[in-house]
Amino acid sequence: MLALARVLRGRSLDAALATARTHPQRALVFELVHGSLRHYLSLSEALKPRLRHAIKDVEVEAALLAGAYQLLHTRVKPYAAVSACVDGVRALGKSSAGGLVNAVLRSLVRLPPEPPTTRAGITEHPTWLAGRIEQDWGEKAEQVMEANIGRAPMALRVNERKVSTTEYAALLHAAKIDFRPGMFPATLVLCRAIPKSSLPGFADGLVSIQDESAQIAAHLVAPESGERVLDACAAPGGKAFHLVEQVPSCQLTAIDTDEKRLAFTRTEAVRLGHDIRLLQGDAMQENWWDGVPYDRILVDAPCSGTGTLRRRPDIKLHRTAADVRAHASQQGNMLDAVWPTLRPGGTLVYCTCSILVEENDDVVAAFLDRTANAAAPAISADWGLPTSYGRQTLPAPGQGDGFYFARLVKVDA
Repeated sequence: MLALARVLRGRSLDAALATARTHPQRALVFELVHGSLRHYLSLSEALKPRLRHAIKDVEVEAALLAGAYQLLHTRVKPYAAVSACVDGVRALGKSSAGGLVNAVLRSLVRLPPEPPTTRAGITEHPTWLAGRIEQDWGEKAEQVMEANIGRAPMALRVNERKVSTTEYAALLHAAKIDFRPGMFPATLVLCRAIPKSSLPGFADGLVSIQDESAQIAAHLVAPESGERVLDACAAPGGKAFHLVEQVPSCQLTAIDTDEKRLAFTRTEAVRLGHDIRLLQGDAMQENWWDGVPYDRILVDAPCSGTGTLRRRPDIKLHRTAADVRAHASQQGNMLDAVWPTLRPGGTLVYCTCSILVEENDDVVAAFLDRTANAAAPAISADWGLPTSYGRQTLPAPGQGDGFYFARLVKVDA
């Protein structure tokens, strides 16, 4: 309840759940918070006519949302859901709100709500975002938004510097953890998500958790032995580590502006056994660069995250159309800043975890218009959908998140 209230106040989901990671009922807390946020818009619509006034107390609102989620979307016994939410607000010293929570939730039991009627409630997306997805993806929009309220699969990337995928698959079999092969040879997808601590050899660096679509990035960068490679927005390090697992002899520099996220990246490097050059630096500046051009660059640009709504449903509450415009501007500036560090003939892979054209093809198109020595050759692949300048994966049940990729080559002006 407190974690959900923190998100309603504007904190990110990751930050809100930080203290819940050691909670004795961690799985239940995560399920209630994620589920309540995935269905926030329809739950709010169902609750509104049962309230005389708008709820101003965020903890009480969180209790109502968590209770409504359990009653309408889970198999929790109604009496248990209602009782837990009433006890929760009373435990927070809000005894006077206990009666309200009890009455509203019991009304949902007695008289379940009609299906939502607003566009936001029907799609479980804010109106502006639903409109943008429909504009960008047409007949695919409905299935994209449906996928966004589902659960994301748990994909693994085997660290083949320590163990073969066949050997790790045997470890999963021995632990009675069901899985299927993923889209790449070192990728395995679990049939059911489990805590990372339950993965065989996780602490020893045998495996990483990384979405299947996110794993495409390193395969597109495709460094060769001895090449200088830059990961311009590296933290928390998944794509950088994938690059060195593919080609240990590449000379990788990984930079990020956030020292806290870099600290986590350093810890992960130790766990996985990777010795890479990690620098705190801003890709928009050149003070981190030693002046020697890179053969290949990965720009995993900050974005709206609209391709990852299954994992981060708080985005639907916090992002606005203005944020998307701001990201697109920043993304273009980042490409401009990093381009001079790429050698002639070199390749830059631009990617985002967004499904919005404004942050993807539009950014690349504008960059090509103002950059005479840049070209975007088509990406031939059996994953995703072709776009004007790159390729896009869309979230789908059992598959990876929504990611955009474009490959830019530095040519003679």
